[in-house]
Amino acid sequence: MTNAHAHTTSALPIAEQVVLVTGGARGLGAAVVKAFFQEGAALVINYRHSADAAHELAEAIRARGGQALAVEADVTDFRAVVAMFDAARAEFDRPVSTVINNALVDFSFNGDERDGADEISYAALEAQYRGTVGGALNVIQGAMSGFREIGSGRVVNVGTNLFQNPVVPYHDYTAAKAALLSLTRTFAKDLGPSGVRVNMVSGGLLRTTDASSATPAEVFDAIAAGTPLGHVTTPEEFASAITFFASPASRAVTGQNLVVDNGLVMD
Repeated sequence: MTNAHAHTTSALPIAEQVVLVTGGARGLGAAVVKAFFQEGAALVINYRHSADAAHELAEAIRARGGQALAVEADVTDFRAVVAMFDAARAEFDRPVSTVINNALVDFSFNGDERDGADEISYAALEAQYRGTVGGALNVIQGAMSGFREIGSGRVVNVGTNLFQNPVVPYHDYTAAKAALLSLTRTFAKDLGPSGVRVNMVSGGLLRTTDASSATPAEVFDAIAAGTPLGHVTTPEEFASAITFFASPASRAVTGQNLVVDNGLVMD
């Protein structure tokens, strides 16, 4: 593959892409799926436990003239990830061109129930590393044969603003997302010659997803008051930023971390 070819294929319009969203059945993942549907992409909706929600979302997209496939796979299981990419190719007759690493190992954003620094175990950190970093690693590696076939690829990893602004010290979650940022940048460097761009979009608390449903209203209000734009980011606002990194408009952008939180953190 020549550099010129990589440049051309990196400008693939979203409407011609197959986009895989991990953890795509509910919450932020579902918002991302819907955002890409609005842009005309074919969707692979990955889920682990949320079968009903995933299939209902896929059916709703197909009912509106879109293309969508719900696929069960635990992203920490590489064989399951490979089977998911095979199922996507069989359904759409072309490789996945963009992956959104959104899947989250079981976690509830409730600061009142977090483990403090003097009590958290390494096992808690390890569980988040396995899901966040290990899951992203499996999905990126599973995508690479298709990326090489089409001469380009787009990876968007979902991060957090908590490692810049640890207002609530979710030690395990934040450490795993910080590691994912490092992986984002080292993979961007390593995979760039293959025409693959790797970026991260990081937010704070979103109003509202299943993961943030345990968050007290006063916490949302305090965050909103601390932002220049005066409100808490919605899943739809966050999803819009993710689509940018799959679009031709971002074809010269890789290794970056875009913070989308209404200006709470400026980095």
